[in-house]
Amino acid sequence: MEAINDPAALMAHFVELADQGRWQAIEALFAPNLAAVVSADAVRAAWEAEAVPLGDVVGLGVARTEPIDDALTRVSATVSFTKGDLAIFIATAGDGLLQGLRIAAPGEWTAPSYAAPKQFTEHEVVVGEGPLAVPGTLTVPRGAGPFPAAILLSGGGPFDRDGTAGPLKPLKDLAWGLGSRGVASVRFDKVGAVHAGVLAEMLEFTAADEYLPYVRDAFRQLDQNPEIDSDRIHVVGHSMGAKMAPRAAEAEPRIAGLVLMAADAAPMQRSAVRVVRYLAGLGLIPDETVAVMEGQAANVERADLSSSTPTDDLPLGYSGAYWLDMRGYDPVATAKNLTQPMLILQGGRDYQVTVEDDLALWRAGIGDRADVDIRVYAADNHMFAPGAGTSTPAEYATPANVDSVVVDDIVRWLAPEAPRGKRLFSGMRVRRG
Repeated sequence: MEAINDPAALMAHFVELADQGRWQAIEALFAPNLAAVVSADAVRAAWEAEAVPLGDVVGLGVARTEPIDDALTRVSATVSFTKGDLAIFIATAGDGLLQGLRIAAPGEWTAPSYAAPKQFTEHEVVVGEGPLAVPGTLTVPRGAGPFPAAILLSGGGPFDRDGTAGPLKPLKDLAWGLGSRGVASVRFDKVGAVHAGVLAEMLEFTAADEYLPYVRDAFRQLDQNPEIDSDRIHVVGHSMGAKMAPRAAEAEPRIAGLVLMAADAAPMQRSAVRVVRYLAGLGLIPDETVAVMEGQAANVERADLSSSTPTDDLPLGYSGAYWLDMRGYDPVATAKNLTQPMLILQGGRDYQVTVEDDLALWRAGIGDRADVDIRVYAADNHMFAPGAGTSTPAEYATPANVDSVVVDDIVRWLAPEAPRGKRLFSGMRVRRG
């Protein structure tokens, strides 16, 4: 048989063979290293245990590829059956042979290929003070420090420390990727995930309360840790965490630099309207939902908005005090007054934070600074997972990891020996694929 050099085609061929029960043909695809540990009978047993109870194969989702190293490519895809889905993972060198194979439930997170857990340790910590303190995880590389460090901030909503969204754990991906490459990090459950009942009674609670005390305390703990280089403590924020990162640096001037991933810059209520219009255009939500969001967003911009404005009249379940705080905050203007260097990263397929609406504001405001680098990853979605075609919420239900190229770029930017600014990067690079 002619070798299948295209990784996505190899994935489709494996699924076809498995569906037909051609186990010996699958074993013939094994590279020597895989053949040494996996047999045709093992594949058959796994398929019969996981796939057969789900019925007949009815479809194969878009294959997502990710480079593992210069030679290997990791491929993942969701296989749909009459009674459910499975996630299939393979690795190949582009020679038509399988270097790795895994069958998993589609909702299961798997460690990214760039993570090397033996290269770091993790410890439980508590971040914040008093009754609103939250649990978190400190990740520290093994070996001789002190190490540069990152305070990881997740997006809007009650996320846990990993930024979990279905099978996706972008902050855990980042922490493990950084820890494997000599960069420490701390990540923590958001206060809304731990103290939702308490916050429901705190009508004056704002975004500043949600992020800033935790950044300051995380910085203090890292600063006092002898394993950490106190001059190289950064903030790496995703989505709303990125939006709030300039405010955090304003509150803690000793923060060494900011990495802004999918940082929304447009007013948040207008972004919410844009997103629901996008989803309605795909036929995923009714037009009535758009009308409701438009009305709620208009209430945010009313002159009489106050902390007593009913939450039901406002977008996303946030209070009037929360929206007043956000209405008065301009992340680009705040960033413009900072002296810290910044790395701004954007997914080209992101429909929540977009190149046209949000990144354009960052470029116009601070894109000409010598210590600001902007990178666009054409294939990546809001979670910085690579893919193809139109991005939809369904994509977030497929197991995936933060793009390895994104992690590489962050590590290089945070690494102690790396020069900053446009001496290292050209200012923007488009990753295609």
